[in-house]
Amino acid sequence: MTGDDVADTLAAMGPRLRVAREHRGSTLTGVSRATGISPSTLSRIETSRRKPTLEVVLQLAKEYGVSLDELAGTAPAAEPHTSALQRFGDDKAVLPLTRYVGGLHAHKHVLPAVQEPPARPRQVSHDGWEWLCVLYGRLWLALGDQELVLSAGDVAEFDTRNPHGVANAGPGGPVEYLIMFGPQGERLRPRTPPAPGLRAQ
Repeated sequence: MTGDDVADTLAAMGPRLRVAREHRGSTLTGVSRATGISPSTLSRIETSRRKPTLEVVLQLAKEYGVSLDELAGTAPAAEPHTSALQRFGDDKAVLPLTRYVGGLHAHKHVLPAVQEPPARPRQVSHDGWEWLCVLYGRLWLALGDQELVLSAGDVAEFDTRNPHGVANAGPGGPVEYLIMFGPQGERLRPRTPPAPGLRAQ
């Protein structure tokens, strides 16, 4: 690996570190308390404005429970479904659908059924853009001061700098939804054929 390759690999780790942190449900402040790395340094690393040192990478890999290969983008492609499934303390399951290479990436999330109406979802905010599509069940999306309940087939798209959080809108069955996320703020670009009689611009 050349010096340029090493520099590129370190620069690309920022978005992967952000994804790993968000999958753990951790905030920059919480990670800072656990590792001693300042929130501003963590933010600069996640937005690729600063390259992490090996010591920092090792600390964060341990904190997030991920391998160095995953952070470097050199991990082998996951076997289908079951081996890639990740579970979290709230019983949420996340299935990565793409490898984290610093651009748009996608995941399938499954929230378990709940017996009681949930509390308002805890909200987070960060740079980026998110596209969310509900596959099954009813999803509560708290977006800023808005309260949205999305059903199968509903889609939401939003700037993740707006505080946001989700929960099973229950009670009832589980909720399954897809997320596509652009860590640097990339947006999806809908492209549809022009209407009959109109010329594409």
